[in-house]
Amino acid sequence: MSNQQFFVLVIGCAVVTWVPRVLPFAIANRLVFPKKFNQFLNYLPLCILTALLVQSLLVFREGQWPLVKIPELLACLPALVVGYYTKDLMKIVIVGILCIALLRIFL
Repeated sequence: MSNQQFFVLVIGCAVVTWVPRVLPFAIANRLVFPKKFNQFLNYLPLCILTALLVQSLLVFREGQWPLVKIPELLACLPALVVGYYTKDLMKIVIVGILCIALLRIFL
């Protein structure tokens, strides 16, 4: 594969990734949604983040109950406390990363 083909491939991948993520926001900003629909949309980020959190804290195996990942759960608790009091995503991420790093070092 030549450099030019590789460059075209990277640009193509960027466009394919960008369009479905950005285009809906550009279109939705110009539309006026009903009040009930806006209330529903306000809960989507919370639902998505909760689903991601639960998925990262549990191990799912077919035919068994989910198992809790103890280090991830222990790192999650201080991050949740920081999130409750600060409501700052950067602080939450930093606390979560520091906690999981410290747990992996010492456990």
